[in-house]
Amino acid sequence: MNTTKEQWSSRFGFIMAAAGSAIGLGNLWKFPYVAGTNGGAVFLLLYIIFLMLLGIPILLSELAIGRSGGMNAIDSCKKINPKWGFAGAFGIAGAFGVMSSYCVVGGWVIRYIINSFANGGANMNAEYFSDFSSRGFEPILWTFIFMAATCFIVAGGVTKGIERVSSVLLPILIVFLIGIMIYSLTLPGALKGVKFFIVPDFAEIGGFSGFIRIALNAMGQVFFSLSLGMGTLITYGSYLPKNSKLVSSTVTIIAMDTAIALAAGFAILPAVFSFGLEPDGGFGLIFQTLPVVFSQMNGGTFVAAAFFLLVLFAALTSSISLLEVIVAWVCAKTKLTRTWAAVIVSVLIFAVGCFASLSVGAVPELSVGGMNLFEFFSFLSDKIIMPLGGFFICLLTGWVWGIPKAEEEISNSGAIRFRARKLFSATVRYIAPMLIAVIFITSIFGGK
Repeated sequence: MNTTKEQWSSRFGFIMAAAGSAIGLGNLWKFPYVAGTNGGAVFLLLYIIFLMLLGIPILLSELAIGRSGGMNAIDSCKKINPKWGFAGAFGIAGAFGVMSSYCVVGGWVIRYIINSFANGGANMNAEYFSDFSSRGFEPILWTFIFMAATCFIVAGGVTKGIERVSSVLLPILIVFLIGIMIYSLTLPGALKGVKFFIVPDFAEIGGFSGFIRIALNAMGQVFFSLSLGMGTLITYGSYLPKNSKLVSSTVTIIAMDTAIALAAGFAILPAVFSFGLEPDGGFGLIFQTLPVVFSQMNGGTFVAAAFFLLVLFAALTSSISLLEVIVAWVCAKTKLTRTWAAVIVSVLIFAVGCFASLSVGAVPELSVGGMNLFEFFSFLSDKIIMPLGGFFICLLTGWVWGIPKAEEEISNSGAIRFRARKLFSATVRYIAPMLIAVIFITSIFGGK
């Protein structure tokens, strides 16, 4: 069995890659519209609570398992217990499912960037997305370009590919986002969007059933935003040196992810309210609503181009982490080189992504259970595979591996004091599994 041979060249490079994995479309594309459809500040409050109860313990567990095992997601779990490789298998399956729809969205973003530069986005009205997504071949072409870029980066390796690209793209992403946020906050009427985002209006919850719906969406967003249960942090953790500080890295990654999610909300929602549009436009918020906003702005051409470049950078830093999860496993189980493994896996993902793309507009008959394939892949990964993966990671860490052994890995064999041991034990053994069980059961019986 092949073990990990590459390592991150620096802590900065690892943080940029790991934070880039978390800071993706989940923050810039999904977070603002999920907040918009779930009461704004009420959702934000619950999101932060679940970030503490789910995000920190599971992310820390995945890093610890990965560094301890030093291999891909499945084999690192097997090293702890030979019968528990399936916990890592959920991660690989989840990564494939997410990428099948993720690459489609990445393709859409590339097309919007080109359109922004070509004619200032003048024709990007609310109908543009429906027309574009229904063209069949063209969205597939852009999906291919996005997937090819992801494949090229991953084929370059951990340090020369993933780390190098993440270390460049993520700082640029942050600069772009801060600039757009400042611009958005200076628009007339932007305060309404800020108030919607940060001041809870409990009257909008809609009773107990409404509260449960918002809570479930907040928990699901934590998984999607941090890439939990997808083997990403296990794989990235396997490239860490043994003297790395797991707790401080976990806190840094989550802090950066949360800050970007908040900045995205402050960049998007004030602009939407400023122009009298609705914040609950679903995933069409950035592809249908925001282009209308940009077209009415002074300097909207530049803002639109900068925004979609920002989204592209976020999408790439996440897509390379998802592809790496699968490629690392394929390389360990076959005699394929990293380049060939990346190419073959990318072709398979692209093939499935073609059907997902067609189901959005050109061939809506491609559906499962009342959802088009794009929605189905998202539902399958977000609401089933990722929660199950996170659930079994908690059981593996808290009950199979055991808190004493997990603490030994997290504390670098006692060299670093692990002050939150008792809290970590309680959350990873009891609180997180129970919350995840609620997500899973409600997802199954509550539909999409």
